[in-house]
Amino acid sequence: MKIAFHTPLNRYGDGAPSGDRLMARQLVTLLEKLGHTVDIVPAQRSFMREPDPALLSAHKDAAQGVIALLSECWQAPEARPDLIFTYHCHYRAPDLIGPALAERFDLPYLVAEASDAQKRFDGPWAEAAALARAAILRADLHLCMTGRDREGLARLIPEPDRLVDLPPFLLGVGEAPERVAASRAADEPVRLIAVAMMRQGNKAACYLFLARTLAHIADLPWTLTLIGDGPERPGIEAAFAGFPPGRVRFLGRCARADILSELAAHDLFVWPGLNEAYGVVYLEAQAAGLPVAALDSGGVPAVVARDRTALLAPNGDETALAATIARLIGDPKLRARMRAAAQDFARKERNGDSTRMILATALDTAIARHRRKAMEVTR
Repeated sequence: MKIAFHTPLNRYGDGAPSGDRLMARQLVTLLEKLGHTVDIVPAQRSFMREPDPALLSAHKDAAQGVIALLSECWQAPEARPDLIFTYHCHYRAPDLIGPALAERFDLPYLVAEASDAQKRFDGPWAEAAALARAAILRADLHLCMTGRDREGLARLIPEPDRLVDLPPFLLGVGEAPERVAASRAADEPVRLIAVAMMRQGNKAACYLFLARTLAHIADLPWTLTLIGDGPERPGIEAAFAGFPPGRVRFLGRCARADILSELAAHDLFVWPGLNEAYGVVYLEAQAAGLPVAALDSGGVPAVVARDRTALLAPNGDETALAATIARLIGDPKLRARMRAAAQDFARKERNGDSTRMILATALDTAIARHRRKAMEVTR
């Protein structure tokens, strides 16, 4: 079938490094492997970092332009898609295009990774939250990538068959560099690593949280490599400045191949994950054979196997996360067990094989639901 694919959070193919952009590309890859033709909706993103009525109005105007353009292109029935697929829809990035086109052309509408925010209906985000909810309610089917998102959608959508679990996955994990075992001195520090953009919001908060966490265990033998760059880098570097020279390395922005090589050369992935949507980088780290130390926050539990590949500390607890990292530093046998389990989890359980089948069934289900809904309206 022909699928129109829309990404409100970030413009598809803009080249910027991020997990959500990678997931969008992976979804398109799987859809094409299923034999479908995927056309990217030619739209800019509708993301807003802060509530901004003028920006939201501009996004709505731009969306109307895209709707008009595609409506003209789709006048001939053979030119229309068979389904509209939107990846991401929430109050900061509502889908302003998919629902309108689905309504105008009577098309099935499927959304992956939507989230509803009831608390945003009181305050400056109210209009954007309402637009996101309208799209969520319009969708024939939702692909839920975390338990948190499913719980939120279940409060709005009473039909359980409209919610399908699609666990986060990682394609090409068989191409990840194999970890090379090397002899190490008994007193050699454990090599910690974290990878994330250095931008405002949760990412910067996580870096600062990590700096405070590691200060609790500064007496233990560890080194830390940080990969990432962005406008918040000066403040982040200042947060780690209290550690001895050479103990913390800042590598800046790296190509993905270099990131994967660095992961394979380290021992433990440490990223708090405060309010993380889920984080594809956790899967990349596990595929490289790294156990994970993180917080039980947001969608992090969706991308690790708790107590098998990752130890999760209570959300927001620096002391507990420090103790978790200390436990892994002090127990090389535990790290070795979790290393093997991490590779199995990422490379065998989350390699996209099962995801492809979920997607295939979901597309059929969305179309069938849309047809049933249309029949009910005509009765």
